[in-house]
Amino acid sequence: MPQRTLGQQDFLKLLVAQMTQQDPLNPKADMDFIAQMAQFTSLEQSRSMQSSMALLEANSLLGRTVSLEHEGQTVTGVVSAVQIEEGTPQIVVGGQKYELKQVLGIEPAPASAPAPA
Repeated sequence: MPQRTLGQQDFLKLLVAQMTQQDPLNPKADMDFIAQMAQFTSLEQSRSMQSSMALLEANSLLGRTVSLEHEGQTVTGVVSAVQIEEGTPQIVVGGQKYELKQVLGIEPAPASAPAPA
């Protein structure tokens, strides 16, 4: 049987379950509750940073030609927009929304034309 690692969602569920079973005015030890709150805050900041990084990544693809995997096929097109769905950025190519994890490749940005003299 493959071994499963705990992710942020699993940690958050465990932490919330533990905190709901604990009296905040009388924790097992004073430092336990403070440590749990610090862990929760750190986790939320990490999730927020990951979301911001994904949005920056999606925005950097605007106007770029990308190759995407969709239902076993490769789709190529220009990223025309970025939309947020349930807190996750999605890129729009040919009117269809795709997740960033579907991106297989990004063509180099076109060289800018020299300014007229």
